[in-house]
Amino acid sequence: MLGVSRDGDVVTIELQREERRNALNLELVSRLRDAVWTAAEDARVIVLTGRGPIFSAGADLSGVYSDNFLETLLEMLHTIESVPVPVISAINGAALGAGVQIALASDLRVIEPDAYIAIPAAKLGITVDRWTVRRLVSLIGGGPARTILLGAEPVSGADAYSFGFANRLGTLADAQEWAKTIAELAPLSLRHMKLVLNDDGTRDPDSTQQRAALEAAWTSQDAQEGRLARQEKRAAKFMGR
Repeated sequence: MLGVSRDGDVVTIELQREERRNALNLELVSRLRDAVWTAAEDARVIVLTGRGPIFSAGADLSGVYSDNFLETLLEMLHTIESVPVPVISAINGAALGAGVQIALASDLRVIEPDAYIAIPAAKLGITVDRWTVRRLVSLIGGGPARTILLGAEPVSGADAYSFGFANRLGTLADAQEWAKTIAELAPLSLRHMKLVLNDDGTRDPDSTQQRAALEAAWTSQDAQEGRLARQEKRAAKFMGR
């Protein structure tokens, strides 16, 4: 389910749930959170990737409506964001939904030119938290972020690089080579700069209206319809309730 390898001061953590396109369930999210904490104890750089043709298909919808899953997912994202070493996401194939959130929590992103990213929450009757929206806007700007979120449209690897979501175009091997050069830099300098870069206001609390709208989406009949439509491989019929 999760593979960990080391090359000098660089630790690579690989999602290994190929039969589910590396979709995140509670167990995988918990293991990833713990693996990142453990790696950060003595690694200089961490690289995150997915085995097989896709980085991650996002959250496994069979467990995504569990409060425990959502809480653990957010803990995992905060762990990636807060560990005192740089984390690089090496995106192969595609990053969808929670897969994009992993990339957003990372400090740097390397994406294959033929890969793509997408957040199809509005196609499922659900939504994403304030941190995800604000971090996406801070990386690529309001226009492209609205296309991804409100239009539920995918963005190619080349466009993701042009928008500023990805720092480089390349493969896992390219990401690992970059990680080796970063690992030679002063770790205390990197730690400080990571802290400042991530102090971007994305973790400010939701307003009462924002929190109510978030909870309304997740508990709605539309959310149930979105899940059922996906299982039945048909277009969802949303009613706004």
